[in-house]
Amino acid sequence: MKLVDYLDGGVSPFHVVSLCEQEFEKNGFVELCMEDKWQLEAGGKYYVDQHGSTCIAFTIPDKKQMLPQKGKTPCLRISASHTDFPCLRIKAKPDMHTEHYGKLNTEVYGGAINATWQDRPLGVAGRVAVASKDPFAPDVRMYDSKRPILTIPSLAIHQDREINKGREINKQTELVPIFTTKAEEDEFVTFLAKELGVDKEDILDFELTCYNAETSQEVGIYREMLSAPRIDNISSVAAMAEALIHNKKAKSVNVAAFFDHEEIGSTTKQGADSMLLSDVVARIYDAFGFSEEDRKRAVYDGFLLSVDVAHAMHPNYVGKTDVTNHPYMNGGFCIKEASGQSYATDCEAIAIVEQIAKKKNISYQKFLNRSDVPGGHTLGVFAASFLPMRAVDIGVPILAMHSAREVMGKEDYSSIEALIEAFYQL
Repeated sequence: MKLVDYLDGGVSPFHVVSLCEQEFEKNGFVELCMEDKWQLEAGGKYYVDQHGSTCIAFTIPDKKQMLPQKGKTPCLRISASHTDFPCLRIKAKPDMHTEHYGKLNTEVYGGAINATWQDRPLGVAGRVAVASKDPFAPDVRMYDSKRPILTIPSLAIHQDREINKGREINKQTELVPIFTTKAEEDEFVTFLAKELGVDKEDILDFELTCYNAETSQEVGIYREMLSAPRIDNISSVAAMAEALIHNKKAKSVNVAAFFDHEEIGSTTKQGADSMLLSDVVARIYDAFGFSEEDRKRAVYDGFLLSVDVAHAMHPNYVGKTDVTNHPYMNGGFCIKEASGQSYATDCEAIAIVEQIAKKKNISYQKFLNRSDVPGGHTLGVFAASFLPMRAVDIGVPILAMHSAREVMGKEDYSSIEALIEAFYQL
């Protein structure tokens, strides 16, 4: 499955975006910069990289298909997902020493299940800023250790007889990865400098996280499930990227937005709760000479798919799911609903997605939270607040969401990729 390449290679948001952009370039997409003047062509395929961890790609139809036409399908179709995932981020001045052990000072990013990060092989990935001659243009480099170099051992039961009764893991003292048994001053930064081929003093700052270095594995007697790190939300990223690439001739302005920082609220310059997506849409319509009124007409005619994972019914915790709406793995992708609008949905928009799925014989289910178990929210509500169009939240149902390793049904991935592809093509 192409999905596995994204899951195993997407070891940081920067690497997720890089993988997407490599696939786009292989398929004829042209890179644009927000700082440049855009020259777009009908039938063209383009992408924008924003700060390395967010990417927006789009394809252009004939000019007459860029505006609403009575009785026609939406002229502007957008799917959106996120590139980040819960993990451990390495702090500045990371080196800590206990006797001969070298350790790294970390903080938890997002809503991780902390215990799942113990006793695993961990790699390090992200980007590093290196000194340059121009103060306003540091040398920013991608980095991936490409092997496990850290681990966080749990405490033996012989030394904590109460461990199986459950206790809170202290994020500052117990989620500290061991880096070496031969500790020296500044050991990690020294190692990093050697890896990059630079002087230690030239490393100015970094955005590095620990990632689960285990690879994806098929599980189940029929190999029908996939156990892997980062299913939330690289499964959605892969489905969107592949669906946009497979769309050979656009019938509308088709956009795929891959945002960073959803796991911490989206309120950043490259998050969904920013002007970025609406600015990209505006730039597209400006490039073809449309008026502001024309662009607003297109937005209100448009449709947004917010693509993020859903909770599958857990067979060992059935009481944690809604009594009548409990999707299961390999039952099809989920349409996610919430009366509190933590998911961006209404019945008309849901009906549109259902009809697309039925037209293409794609399996789907519906997900709603238990009334007494509040769920999370997705980036769809933020994106739709800047672009007030019809919107629906969808995603594959998974187990162990936010664990260092999650589980999904392989058929569900096929269904959501098929749905997004049909969304772009019909």
